[in-house]
Amino acid sequence: MNIVENQKAYLPDFIHLNEEWIAHYFTLEDTDRALASGPEKTIEDGGYIFSMVSDECVLGVCALFKHGDGVFELARMAVSPLAQGNGLGRRLMQACLDKLHSIRAKRVYLVSNTCLTAAICLYESFGFEVTFKGRDPKYVRANIVMERHFT
Repeated sequence: MNIVENQKAYLPDFIHLNEEWIAHYFTLEDTDRALASGPEKTIEDGGYIFSMVSDECVLGVCALFKHGDGVFELARMAVSPLAQGNGLGRRLMQACLDKLHSIRAKRVYLVSNTCLTAAICLYESFGFEVTFKGRDPKYVRANIVMERHFT
């Protein structure tokens, strides 16, 4: 199993896996539809899209959206329902953090929802701390912001 970054051939899988988990727990929003109409813009804007691939099948995805000098948003982490429970989310998270270290990022944040307890525990295990709880201005489904700083 390999984790590759910014492979445009896997962008449809990135969108599919994200829409699948979002629709399972929440409702697709305008920001989701905008990303689906042009996921390559994330890469063009200096961000990264990670795809976990096994035998040409994408089992997990995650993105780092660039939001300024050294600031990124960890977003859209999804693992195929067929592959969940095998530590793939941890591997994706480590790949993202390794990338952030290598490019000397200053800070990474994420927005999520407290009902996603497994995800929140994963983020905390990687050193993310809660910086805000409440309604998010960008995503209706989000009610928590977490971040991690790099030195």
